[in-house]
Amino acid sequence: MANGRIASASALQSTTALRRPVAETGLTVADSYRRNDFVRAVVLVEGQSDLVALLTLARRRGRDLAAEGVAVVAMGGVTNAYAYLQRYGSRGVHLAGLYDAAEEPRMHAALARSGVATDCFFGCDPDLEYELIRALGVEAVEAVIEREGESRSLRLLAGMPAQQHWSRVEVLHRFIGARAGRKARYAGLLVEALDLSAVPRPLDAVLECARKCAAPPP
Repeated sequence: MANGRIASASALQSTTALRRPVAETGLTVADSYRRNDFVRAVVLVEGQSDLVALLTLARRRGRDLAAEGVAVVAMGGVTNAYAYLQRYGSRGVHLAGLYDAAEEPRMHAALARSGVATDCFFGCDPDLEYELIRALGVEAVEAVIEREGESRSLRLLAGMPAQQHWSRVEVLHRFIGARAGRKARYAGLLVEALDLSAVPRPLDAVLECARKCAAPPP
């Protein structure tokens, strides 16, 4: 999330908004088509938390997405998948994507309708937040929350009657998604805290697939 410049789903709803940055180095889709170093692969994700997670992971892996010709774009939900597949697929851009497992039928339907193969599209089981919580472990996630000064809020949530019989994993998942902006913020924080040997497979897989697709021909 370098320089805090990330394209939002709503920002990509118009041609003008296509000039906004979608990669951490500031490369934009519109600018890329005006230059020779154009975007060769677009990773479509559901929302801002997925986008932040992938950009953070790419940086930690030492990847320069803009130099590779890879852009990450938040669609604002799988319901918009077909429109985005059409938008970028019609330009001859290689496509990859990340989605929640529950959205797989809808995503695959949009892919089939667009004539795009499923090879570079990966589902999080059941979503990004659960993937990150599992990869880090409950104690490590709670430690991140403590460093952010939000342990009291987590305890208050866990003590509410509706959550008293929830597992710690369920409480953490609810906490991360309970407040506007928190999901995206913790996506970055949790990816920062990950051991790179324990990255959830869908995240590494989609970035690697995009890298291969974007590689110029020999």
